[in-house]
Amino acid sequence: MADLNLARLIIGIIGNVISFCLFMSPMPTFVQICKAKSVQDFKPDPYVVTVLNCAMWSFYGMPFVTKNNVLVLTINGFGFFLELFYTGIFLAFSPWGKRRKILLALLAEAIFVALVVFFVLYFVESLKERALIVGLICIFVNILMYFSPLTVIRQVIKDKSVKYMPFCLSLANFCNAVVWTVYACLKWDLFILIPNALGALSGLVQLILYAVFYRSTNWDQESAIEV
Repeated sequence: MADLNLARLIIGIIGNVISFCLFMSPMPTFVQICKAKSVQDFKPDPYVVTVLNCAMWSFYGMPFVTKNNVLVLTINGFGFFLELFYTGIFLAFSPWGKRRKILLALLAEAIFVALVVFFVLYFVESLKERALIVGLICIFVNILMYFSPLTVIRQVIKDKSVKYMPFCLSLANFCNAVVWTVYACLKWDLFILIPNALGALSGLVQLILYAVFYRSTNWDQESAIEV
């Protein structure tokens, strides 16, 4: 048992490092956005969804919801604030139509998280029931996060271009999901296992698309900016 806990700790630390790389991977995209002073055809979906995902997993990692999940709490707490920063850049350089959608999505997320926290803390007493409720919500939100980059798949296939599907984000998503799948298997935590196993599949699909359409991508071509 001690060896199993040690292995889980080591894998969890590795997962934190890879998750950190995942959260930092969009940085080149946002440098490009700031230089162009436009979001161009980049989609805000992955970042808006990840804000909600990190908020829910941070709550799941709290000691009054689950025990021995401090590594889940630390990395998702960091990710929450970083993803808010990314979303803020999208807000700064988006046209009003897209900015309004982002603001409405963030408002809906804030209300949702507040309601979940209030309900769980005031109406659910046992840790087992709290873990079940929050864990099921986390599964759903985590799946949304991993599959949110796929919103550009139709554009990728139509244009035969991966210009607006960042490779670093897709690779980091895949590696992150694989490591946290292993972490979940060591203590058989289905709430962590299910979304990350699906996330690994999602990341693999994105990497395959990147390999297929990389050569046909015109990196100098400007796409129409959504208003």
